[in-house]
Amino acid sequence: MSQVELNRDNIIPFLADIFNRLGADSYLGEEVSMSEHMLQSAFKAEQAEESDATITAALLHDIGHYTGEFPENYIELGVDNQHETMGSAILERFFPAEVYEPVRWHVEAKRYLCAVEPEYFSGLSDASVKTLELQGGPLDHNQVKEFEKNPHLDAIVRVRRYDDGGKLAGVLTPDIGHYLDIAQSVLDENTEN
Repeated sequence: MSQVELNRDNIIPFLADIFNRLGADSYLGEEVSMSEHMLQSAFKAEQAEESDATITAALLHDIGHYTGEFPENYIELGVDNQHETMGSAILERFFPAEVYEPVRWHVEAKRYLCAVEPEYFSGLSDASVKTLELQGGPLDHNQVKEFEKNPHLDAIVRVRRYDDGGKLAGVLTPDIGHYLDIAQSVLDENTEN
């Protein structure tokens, strides 16, 4: 389905196809698969009674891992795959800023939290520590001040925390259909506006 021209009618089936075909792929050495991670992130957001847009952002925050052609061992090769930029570029064509902005900035949020919360770094998984280095490490003082100007800062940081919490083996979550129904409702509402 990757050669299909994406539009509002096929973006949800396209996302479903990605989850069904590739979701069982390993997730950067974590104890969960990519789909388990993304579902757990959405589940955390849903448990926190977030908006449908934030739940959708939590679900799709790593969808950009599937939009590029990078070798599976890109971390070992010292390559940052820029998945946040690629994922948000696709999503912003269809979803509101409340979805694509947290996706676009969730990596920067990790760098931000490492800079402003000294204890945050110690809670990162080994894989997140490795990718942090590739992504530029903690933000410096000027970068922190600039990042704090983002009008979506609160949602971005919350999605980052759901991302961090979505890496536990054996967590039961609703299936992808449940969350894609939520994403569809966000898409439908965005189309009406």
